[in-house]
Amino acid sequence: MRVRFSARDDAWSEWAPALRAACPEMHLDRDGDPATFDAIIYAPGGDITDFAPYANVRLVQSLWAGVERIVGNATLTQPLARMVDPGLRQGMAEYCAGWAMRAHLGMDRYAQDGIWRNGQIPPLAAERPVTVLGMGELGRAAAAMLTALGFPVTGVSASGRAVPGVSVLPIAQLDQALARAQILVCLLPDTPATRGLLDADRLSRLPDGAWLINPGRGTLIDDEALLRGLDRGRPGHAVLDVFRTEPLPGDHPFWAHPAVTVTPHIAAETRPATAAPVVAQNLRRAMAGRPLLHLVDRDRGY
Repeated sequence: MRVRFSARDDAWSEWAPALRAACPEMHLDRDGDPATFDAIIYAPGGDITDFAPYANVRLVQSLWAGVERIVGNATLTQPLARMVDPGLRQGMAEYCAGWAMRAHLGMDRYAQDGIWRNGQIPPLAAERPVTVLGMGELGRAAAAMLTALGFPVTGVSASGRAVPGVSVLPIAQLDQALARAQILVCLLPDTPATRGLLDADRLSRLPDGAWLINPGRGTLIDDEALLRGLDRGRPGHAVLDVFRTEPLPGDHPFWAHPAVTVTPHIAAETRPATAAPVVAQNLRRAMAGRPLLHLVDRDRGY
């Protein structure tokens, strides 16, 4: 099979060896006659913007979990699959669990300032409700790790699909899920339905002092509403890994706000070593005419 690689220039040296090792029958190229390719491996920053000439392509395999930067391309009529990488899933779960534990244990209270603080023993995790917005692959992984740590987890899902060990509410009951969230983890995709979902009204429904952890999509939150909410203590602290503009501009108020922690979009990354076998499996399925894994629903946008 002949496969076109379209991603940032610096991705080639990192991805090509892993992809070739996982799928040795593949002939991987960065350019060539579009009509000769059977599949495309794609990531934002690649040089393909018009997919129409690739008439024989049976699969466009994204290297990213999020596909919002390609799914609306009117020239893309070929099947599009998103990345579900076990390494990315594990990394995201660890990020969410780590910051949830920091929030839960109140680690930031213990600055070395010479003050002995009595009476600040945290509750057990079982007494600290967590809500996870988004029960896709990443949301389920985060919820499983948080549940294993003892947190009672409520999930919010557009589908309302059951998840073992998690109380799942439909999106229609979002306000109820926010009201119980002492820690809120945001892992919804970027779609027209989720943009600005956490506005001033919804943020005001959080308990006083709740922590908000957003490693999902920056478009989910109204930035100005979040800043006003932080000033009132709802939420009490925000850990933000994703933003409407990245890198986050140096003059953005998030940098200076004492109740905001900024991390530079490092919660999770697609790892070639764990993702290349997923790509190989889907390429083989496409060539054999078998059902594709993680096929994107164009109407839902993910």
